[in-house]
Amino acid sequence: MVTLHPPASWGRPHIPQPTRRAPTRPRPRTAAPPRPARVHPVPPGRTLGAELALPLGAVAAALLVTLLLLSGGSAHPAVALGVFALLTLLAAVPARPVLRPAVALVSWLFYDGFVLNGHSDLAFRSPDRTGLLVLLLAALAGAGCAAALRAVRRHA
Repeated sequence: MVTLHPPASWGRPHIPQPTRRAPTRPRPRTAAPPRPARVHPVPPGRTLGAELALPLGAVAAALLVTLLLLSGGSAHPAVALGVFALLTLLAAVPARPVLRPAVALVSWLFYDGFVLNGHSDLAFRSPDRTGLLVLLLAALAGAGCAAALRAVRRHA
């Protein structure tokens, strides 16, 4: 071990001194270059609400089905469809455009499986198709509301 590491001195430890540089002339002060405008850290269309619209819509649809089933399931299917359409509209407004049909589809799955057919059975009869069409139109209305909100923000 002694042959690999030289012994340390018993005196004061060696502290290297910084090298001295030749004095330089001070630079003349110039105006700082203009800073670029602040860049938005996230593109305007990529917000947390847009990313979470589908899962939050699914949770809201599940809670709505639970409330309907706990109330005795006495709600008329047309009233339940109207409530699901409103829920789909609210979930589709902040959603990304690609996810809006998926929001409507998830809402329809809960409506068709638990409200219309019960016991989580899916079918594709006339009321089922009507419900899907209504919920897709609600998602389209949500897309229109989102476009109107963007236009108002752009002009304001």
